Amino acid sequence: MSLKRNVVSSYASQLYVTSIGILVLPLYIRYMGVEAYGLVGFFTMLQAWFSLLDMGLTPTIGRETARFYGGSISPLSYRQLFRALSFIFLVIAFSGSSILWLSADFIASNWLDINSLDFNEVIASLQLMAIIVGLRWMGGLYRGVITGAERLVWLSVFNIFVSTLRFIGVFLSMWRWGFSPHVFFVHQLVVALIEIVGLFKISAKLIPARNVLLEPIGWSVRPIHSVLRFSLTIAFTSSIWIFATQTDKLILSGILPLSEYGYFSLAVLVASGILAVTMPISSAIMPRLARLHAEGNSEELKRVYRNATQLVCLIGGSVSIVMTLYAETLLYLWTGDAKLAAKAAPILQLYSAGNGLLSVAAFSYYLQYALGRLRYHFIGSVVMSIVLLPSIFIAATYFGVLGAGYVWLTVNCLFLFLWVGYVHNKLQPGLHWQWMVNDVLAVLLPVLVVVSFYSFLNVPIDSRFSAFLQLVGVSSLAVVAGALSSSYMRYKIVMFFK
Repeated sequence: MSLKRNVVSSYASQLYVTSIGILVLPLYIRYMGVEAYGLVGFFTMLQAWFSLLDMGLTPTIGRETARFYGGSISPLSYRQLFRALSFIFLVIAFSGSSILWLSADFIASNWLDINSLDFNEVIASLQLMAIIVGLRWMGGLYRGVITGAERLVWLSVFNIFVSTLRFIGVFLSMWRWGFSPHVFFVHQLVVALIEIVGLFKISAKLIPARNVLLEPIGWSVRPIHSVLRFSLTIAFTSSIWIFATQTDKLILSGILPLSEYGYFSLAVLVASGILAVTMPISSAIMPRLARLHAEGNSEELKRVYRNATQLVCLIGGSVSIVMTLYAETLLYLWTGDAKLAAKAAPILQLYSAGNGLLSVAAFSYYLQYALGRLRYHFIGSVVMSIVLLPSIFIAATYFGVLGAGYVWLTVNCLFLFLWVGYVHNKLQPGLHWQWMVNDVLAVLLPVLVVVSFYSFLNVPIDSRFSAFLQLVGVSSLAVVAGALSSSYMRYKIVMFFK
């Protein structure tokens, strides 16, 4: 399986999914209203919090699938693990959805600040959310199998299909039955059912067939014991991740009126595009790194790790820098509302810069994931939680969205420049300074210099078309500067012309 093909297909899929998800947001606000979109933003946040129930199981099945295809575990052991995890996923999905369903009235009455939406419709929408997040989370098990088997081309095509139904098809449903939150979430429920059926069918073809097994699979959770430590470590660190990235959104959803929360969700969603454009690389290299480690090929592992870092810095770094320095221009181009752009731009700047740093800092986790040694990730997450969670709570409570944004940016900066180096020195001595100087700073600094110089020119904007031309121009310069500064990309360019 070609790593290049997996990365390209994942990027095409992620670019489409991210772009279509962001481009339709002004249409949601226009036809549904900003308060109804605030309910959609709450749904997005709810899905993230629901993943706390994952307990590290999705990354575990992905890694064990990669190890199975790498020959490190037997077909019987793998099938026993898959069956045990399937049972656990089903129980947790049902339990979590039931709790959310029963809490719908409380959330609508005591948490959300509703002004114009019908109260009963909000409760019905929250109940539909409960079913949808359970179905989509259950699909994580099958996505883990598909990702671990490196069948990312199929998964990319399927993601495009599902996203088209989710983001574009919903307008057909609302055009037919009304632009209301209830119609919106009924449509999302139907799409979630289609999604989980498709994922189940393809994953069933990737696990070893029963007729090749020498013994019965049986029903037992004992197969989980061998990966329990790995799963629990990921579970804890994933919980910290959810708390770190979603606490501000949870707090603000109870503080801000639902309409203002809609504007905040809009800005944060745009900033999340940085992580979205780098996610295909992590999805492709994590199973590959795990397989290379299982095969004992440490030199190839290091080469893939460093090349992927340069690629993330080129793409994610360029997007982050442009989005930070041209936040208001981007929002104006997107929405056509100058006042909204001016109001949301400071929020977008802080979250864009923080997400850019995070996309690079995440590489220390990829390395630990591949090696199966998450002790340092565990320690780093504990320290990060001790600093981040109370800071975000205080900042979001007293200083609102900007306070939370400054905390997010500061903590990610410290994590990248302090903790990642410590982890590298423990797991791969001698790697960190080469990685930081040649693979990170060598790519990011030229992009920062070029984009900053362009911004100092202060080219006037008198229309959305001129904003578009300016963003296209500065983005092109950023990518060219990053590509010429990357040793990996220079090699690829030379080989392309040869």
